[in-house]
Amino acid sequence: MDDSPVEAAPPSHPAGEWPRDRKTWWPWRICGAILFPLIGLLARTEVVGGERIPARGPVVVASNHMSIIDPTYLVRAFWKHGRLARFLAKKSIWKVPVIGGIMQASGQIPVDRAGSAASSLRAAEQLVETGSLLIVYPEATLTRDPGLWPMKGKTGAARLALESGAPLLPIAHWGAQRVLPPYGKLRWWPFPRKRIVVMIGEPIDLAPWRDRPLDQRTLAEITETLMDAITALQARLRPGETPPEHRWDMAVDGDPYRRGARS
Repeated sequence: MDDSPVEAAPPSHPAGEWPRDRKTWWPWRICGAILFPLIGLLARTEVVGGERIPARGPVVVASNHMSIIDPTYLVRAFWKHGRLARFLAKKSIWKVPVIGGIMQASGQIPVDRAGSAASSLRAAEQLVETGSLLIVYPEATLTRDPGLWPMKGKTGAARLALESGAPLLPIAHWGAQRVLPPYGKLRWWPFPRKRIVVMIGEPIDLAPWRDRPLDQRTLAEITETLMDAITALQARLRPGETPPEHRWDMAVDGDPYRRGARS
């Protein structure tokens, strides 16, 4: 299988997924005409393994998370391969003028970290049930690992995939931190142009767990397998570097970025 990077111009719209409701399609028009070309000036996006993205139907995509800007580049990467991607994001983003309206209209899911996650999870389940591609960050926040390797994951992605029957697709990316470091400032100067590579892995084989009880042990095992896959993909993007033997766990290792309530 050819895993060489591919750089291609975004299509006018993802084939077969273009929203018919005008209230839904206008934010994607803005993204395609303005946002994606703009962020493309800061960094080009290369996709490795794009043929592994299902052309249609529900998909739960699980990714590492290094920068608050990386969702934008991931959505652009899937756009280039014909899919409209949705993801879960902090509810506070919905309060930002214009951006909040785009998030709402394009079907993104707000997460209230101070409240119950049940409504957010149900909204995610409904997206998957209707055949959408949903991006989930198992770490639930930016990685705190000093080397930017994936941390210990939470079980939401595993639960969504196992309950819905949707493919669970691990992906990893590298380079977004050069555009916007974790809790740093956006590097607007476009020269030299940055390079972001998104690597798509093979779907996680969930067959060994399908006949088991849907309990915490089952979900934890799937999540560990998932995080191993994401870490292995990121290691391929960082030749000469080796992931740490111990996966960073904020409950044990702490939060080096924490200031007050920042997370």
